[in-house]
Amino acid sequence: MASEAAPKSASGISFALSPSESATRTAAASLAQNVLLPSRAQYLAHPPTQPDKRFQATRPAYSTATAAGLIKAQVSPLLGGNASSLVEASILVEECYAVEPSAALTIFATGLGLTPLNIVASQATAERKTELAEFLAPFLSTTGNGSDHAPLASLVFSEPGGVANVLEPGGKGFQTTAKFDSQTDEWVINGEKMWATNSAGWDFQGCDLACVVCRDISTSSSDANGGDEKPIDKVMIILVTRADLDRQPGSFELLKHITMPGHTSVSGPHIRYTNVRVPSKNVLCPPGQGAQIAFASFDASAVLVGAMGVGIMRAAFDAALKFAKTDDRGGAVPLLERQAVADLLSGIKMQTEAGRALTWKAAWAMDHAAQSDEGVGYDARRELALAAKVWCSEAAVKAVTDAINAVGITAYDVDQPFAELLNNAVVLPIFDGGNVGIRRRHLQQIMSSPTYDPWSATYGSTSAR
Repeated sequence: MASEAAPKSASGISFALSPSESATRTAAASLAQNVLLPSRAQYLAHPPTQPDKRFQATRPAYSTATAAGLIKAQVSPLLGGNASSLVEASILVEECYAVEPSAALTIFATGLGLTPLNIVASQATAERKTELAEFLAPFLSTTGNGSDHAPLASLVFSEPGGVANVLEPGGKGFQTTAKFDSQTDEWVINGEKMWATNSAGWDFQGCDLACVVCRDISTSSSDANGGDEKPIDKVMIILVTRADLDRQPGSFELLKHITMPGHTSVSGPHIRYTNVRVPSKNVLCPPGQGAQIAFASFDASAVLVGAMGVGIMRAAFDAALKFAKTDDRGGAVPLLERQAVADLLSGIKMQTEAGRALTWKAAWAMDHAAQSDEGVGYDARRELALAAKVWCSEAAVKAVTDAINAVGITAYDVDQPFAELLNNAVVLPIFDGGNVGIRRRHLQQIMSSPTYDPWSATYGSTSAR
């Protein structure tokens, strides 16, 4: 989701929700209970071996969310949208993830797909903003051409062979390539992508708008197989619309639907682009700027993954607490009066509260990333976003496991929520930039900087004093 800088509180530290934030939480809770949760029964009517059918079954819920303005709320006001702060986005994500993560992820993945445009718009000319707004027309409308209006966007980043090391000098780099055709003033895209949520659209012929991260091979020094000395200089982002694909039959192909243990209604299939031609105006980020914008998009989404983890921890705690208060396992008192169970539950509660505090702090810091108050640089704020993603995602897995241990064997019944919670939690450390291969490596890079100031995001730069 896009965010705008919020004014710094004059009263100092406060965790009280503003009227706008409270309204967001109330609206999100209603959407989760009345729209997303009912969609679960609809997609579960299809067997897990039909992930495509499960995904398509969530379209009515997505359309309802679109009509409610949730998609427009993920577009920057600079481009005609209603996006507010990243703090409010975190509140929204937690409320949805505490109730129905799978249907919610499709909605928030569209936000990720739109984030590169939001970031570019923050530094674009008025003319460029107008050009970008044309690509966003489906996402700015709440009704479109009918009651089932459900535009999908995707940040098409990951590839079948992985992308953790694509910027390594001499490595293979992105295998999805783009080559400029000077005779037609077009870019030609070829390659395969995988795990990019929403990338194939509802009918699996392509989504409404794809931000395709690829490698420029136009120059004579470029090798289609990689091996660039400075691969970061070759990375670009090209916008591919559904209209672009429809004009070129056979240019887009879905190779495989992926059956996943969690988030079972989400579509992130293996796809292939073959000689997809788009005009030069579709270049969102020219070679040399694509990696920066792509990773900046993931910086924002890192905060929201933190909120996803908090939502799952909250759901696990609520379910385990209810069980511990009402079940005695054949004893004389409820389980909650047993010290071992109480210790597990109090641990989950503390992890949830700590995760939420870290997520909100990271969101607030990123909301102020465009400012230079107190000499705090972007990397200091980014470090908090990365920390929220890593810590909350890993804490969510532990929290659900602790809840299962507190409940005991009954938790292994699929009629209980714990197995599904665990299946949804385990992806958080490995998606949206895996913690081991990407997120912790970014933290390592930040800490390795000669100018690293570990506490500046909290107290301000020590060099500024």
